[in-house]
Amino acid sequence: MWAGLNLDPADLPQTRSGHFYPFELVRAVTLTWLFSGQRSNEISRLRLGCIRWQHDGNSIAGDSQQVLARDAVCLLDVPTHKTGIAFTKPVDPILGQAIDAWQAVRPDQPKFTDRRTGENVELLFAVRARRVSTSYINNTIIPMLCRKAGVPDADVRGNITSHRARSTIASQLYNAKEPMTLFELQAWLGHRSPQSTQYYAKITPNTLSKAYSEAGYFERNVRTIEVLVDRDAVASGAAATGKPWQHYDLGHGYCTYTFFEQCQHRMACARCDFYTPKDSSRAQLLEAKGNLQKMAVSIPLTEDEQAAVTDGQSALDRLLDRLADTPTPAGPTPRQLDVPTNATLLPILDVRQGKPQQA
Repeated sequence: MWAGLNLDPADLPQTRSGHFYPFELVRAVTLTWLFSGQRSNEISRLRLGCIRWQHDGNSIAGDSQQVLARDAVCLLDVPTHKTGIAFTKPVDPILGQAIDAWQAVRPDQPKFTDRRTGENVELLFAVRARRVSTSYINNTIIPMLCRKAGVPDADVRGNITSHRARSTIASQLYNAKEPMTLFELQAWLGHRSPQSTQYYAKITPNTLSKAYSEAGYFERNVRTIEVLVDRDAVASGAAATGKPWQHYDLGHGYCTYTFFEQCQHRMACARCDFYTPKDSSRAQLLEAKGNLQKMAVSIPLTEDEQAAVTDGQSALDRLLDRLADTPTPAGPTPRQLDVPTNATLLPILDVRQGKPQQA
């Protein structure tokens, strides 16, 4: 694209008598290939006057530079093609300006027979009573641009052909910041059915990554909770004999149940025998220890817990009701422990995302 936008006469292939085609024609063909998203045979069949300009819905002249410098829309009239009838599409103004520049110097040419419709028409890309070949883009334009840009004319996908620009533009329009829908892209490409457009509507890894991130799977299904690890209990082997060594911070207290992430009451602690209130002397002694290591543990949430986090009190009440007769890790159920079923806050206050921190 850089090579096409910066094309100059010195880049054109030379013959003994000079340039085979005028520079304005070559630049117009080049930018049409780069920006129109059309097939090579459709480009060679474009008609004289195929570019129209509009501003605020009204037609304007192509040489109206003051309007063109602002918000003019450039429209390209595409002739009947292999997948549909003639249609009009918006294109980049730089394409329209290049075609206008060629039309301004284009000598009068005889009419040619359109190979698809059989009509006698004035072809845009014709000079010296000869139409530009449909192979001109593959044989001349692409090698010229590759030489100027200093890139090979083949890559991992194979040789760069005239169809590469059409598929690349389609993919970029589908993956843009404000992307075209599949049906809008279908209309812009001129396809008869969306099934044909799906071939071009390839999702880039960046777009897929952004969509996955915005879907919020991790944020919705996983939360983190701080846990204090008693390193002395682990190092001395006391943890192996059953001494608590993990203390999950519930905000209002600590849970010492080793398999906390499997506890069904973790979001609505029933305060069984594994629970230590923060205002107790045992919790104060725990917090005074200097050998504690603070970590963060990720916990996948169930659907009920997700609803309690996102939907608030009503979802929490439903969760509490469902867990009323579910045994705690210590054995008794919340009903037997006389846990109130009308709690107004999630007992686990520190359920949040965050990077693990070490004290």
